[in-house]
Amino acid sequence: MRVLIVEDETYAQLELKRLLTEIDHDFEVMDCLDSVESVVHWFNSKPLPDLIFLDIQLSDGLSFEIFNQVTINTPVIFTTAFDEYALQAFKVNSIDYLLKPIKQEELEAAIVKYQSVVADKPQANKSLSKIQIEELLNIYKPTFKSRFLVKSGDQINYVEAKEVAYFIAEDNEVLLVSNKNKRYVVDYTVSQLEGMLDPHLFYRATRSLLVSLGAIKKISKYFNSRLHLELNPPTDEQVLVSRVKVSEFLEWIDK
Repeated sequence: MRVLIVEDETYAQLELKRLLTEIDHDFEVMDCLDSVESVVHWFNSKPLPDLIFLDIQLSDGLSFEIFNQVTINTPVIFTTAFDEYALQAFKVNSIDYLLKPIKQEELEAAIVKYQSVVADKPQANKSLSKIQIEELLNIYKPTFKSRFLVKSGDQINYVEAKEVAYFIAEDNEVLLVSNKNKRYVVDYTVSQLEGMLDPHLFYRATRSLLVSLGAIKKISKYFNSRLHLELNPPTDEQVLVSRVKVSEFLEWIDK
């Protein structure tokens, strides 16, 4: 079976490939992609896979955007870090979804479901229609995380999400930086946090930084059509919004 993995975390890509190999050595992973743009380009130039494992939030936007740009006559198993109760409706519109971290028994069950529901049907019946994608977008209303447990020495406390200035990845760990410039290590990746927090209030400005709206002190134009962000509390290194994300970032600011 030819499989395409769409996931913006290298570790998650490798882990899914490992699990697929343990389940069945006949799986052929055609490619591992990490963005909406790369998937659109791939489908305009490559043969179709038999099955797609599709992360919901990619490095440049929601994966649902892919279906608005290219026609994909391939079944999809969604992967996500979101709370399972907010995603129950996805089961009606896709083959299945897998909640991260992916467990082998759940992956096996999803493969069995794919084989029983889709594999023996004509190709024409395998695609997700545009109407189904619009329904997915309409029901995409996850419950956002409101607070985080943090440790300071022997004490355990919590920080409200509204008190967070930003999350930043540094030296193989992710830090929660509060509005008062207190720093705590959290047991999440930046991608996982991106899925947990209200996207109206938090934005992934770079691969390593998830910033709250209230922490942005100043926005300036920068070399090569990028934007420079001055944050409060300040970061150790400058924060630059890439040229391809400038339009999306400004739309987020203007909501």
